[in-house]
Amino acid sequence: MSRSSALQGWLELRAVKGLGPITYTRLIHRFGSPEAIRQAHLSELVATGDLSSSVAAALRLPLSTSTTQHIQRELEAVEAGKFSILTLTDPAYPTRLQTITDPPPLLYYTGQLKEIDQKALAIVGARKGSHAGRAFTRQLSGDLAALGFTIVSGLARGIDADAHEGALAAKGRTVAVLGCGIDQIYPPEHLKLRQRIEEQGAVLSEFPMGTSPQSFHFPQRNRVISGLSLGVIVTEATLKSGSLITARMALEQNREVFAVPGNVTHPLSHGPHRLIQQGAKLVEKPWDIVEEILPMLEPTFRQHLETQHTIGETPTPSIPLGPEEQEMFNRISLEPVLLDALIAQGSYSSSEVLSILLSLEMKGLIKQVPGLQYVRVHLR
Repeated sequence: MSRSSALQGWLELRAVKGLGPITYTRLIHRFGSPEAIRQAHLSELVATGDLSSSVAAALRLPLSTSTTQHIQRELEAVEAGKFSILTLTDPAYPTRLQTITDPPPLLYYTGQLKEIDQKALAIVGARKGSHAGRAFTRQLSGDLAALGFTIVSGLARGIDADAHEGALAAKGRTVAVLGCGIDQIYPPEHLKLRQRIEEQGAVLSEFPMGTSPQSFHFPQRNRVISGLSLGVIVTEATLKSGSLITARMALEQNREVFAVPGNVTHPLSHGPHRLIQQGAKLVEKPWDIVEEILPMLEPTFRQHLETQHTIGETPTPSIPLGPEEQEMFNRISLEPVLLDALIAQGSYSSSEVLSILLSLEMKGLIKQVPGLQYVRVHLR
């Protein structure tokens, strides 16, 4: 059987109404292939206990013309190289994702999936993160990617985008999981970010080509984010955030859950603090995560991590700074600091302070925000 005809069988089975991922997976494990499932006797299908008689009967019915045409367009798109599709039994299908209760029977992807992506950590959070939360996310993501972890997130606005950006900046790998079809761009302003992710990782979706982003798709998407990963890190989230759904799914999938603490009065800290109260590991630095998952890693990678003597140390600027610049940089945090306060804290004149601040801005280490205030752009 050709690759195209085998894939067609998977697509046709997925189109049967009433057949969800859990049942699809159980049937594949029992019968081995879509062809064997559709050829099985009706009584044999019902006897498995996984199918109602109506769904079992639907397996025998021909698909509508529109559905058949859509499947043909998908196969043509694969042949044209617009994207690839992995089936649940494909050797290249992510091994960790295969272990969850309801893995996607089909994974659409662009970019490249690699074996090293088994060492993945998910970072998720609010779509409207604070400056401090977003900067910390970029730094944490970059540090973990530099250590050899693939960073998984959802390509959403805010924290998700910063998780991807941090990994890209560190020249590491990152994987984005979509809540829409692989041929859709959502949010639209992340087109260039997606293209960069495809160059250094992969973009995944379980939804058929042409599927628009709908709110009910994102909880479904979140189980794939956690399923791909050793653990899920929540940096900022409200108590009603979808990030907490991802954390719950991670627990159900026997994954580790981590949370970054924040200002107790800030609503975006409430989600992570709730997770910490429920037993999530508190995260202040990369080693807080690494030490928790070390036993899950293969010996060579574990040894590599343990020999990183700088891991967990207080970060310092990677760009060489003069004494005055270093002193000023140390006074500026991820929370806005008033210019007047910076002048009052030291022995420099106003013009000297402004000159030093301009130098730090030009080096990309800080930026001015409204109200004559300054914040760090990065931790280091």
